[in-house]
Amino acid sequence: MKALSLVGALLIVAGVLSFIVPLPHHEKHGISLGDAKVSLQTESSQLLPSAVGVILIGGGVVALVLGLRKG
Repeated sequence: MKALSLVGALLIVAGVLSFIVPLPHHEKHGISLGDAKVSLQTESSQLLPSAVGVILIGGGVVALVLGLRKG
């Protein structure tokens, strides 16, 4: 398999996974007053925007087709 075909296949897999697997996001907020420190850590999981998945899949299909045509 040519390198461009491999990149295309990986982009398609990444695009499909972007619709399924949420990405974790951590934020830490804190304040200090003298010796006292107060902090709060928040965690959330969000999917990537659907436009990102569509672009990844579309780019993967183009790369896969170009890789197969050259081979």
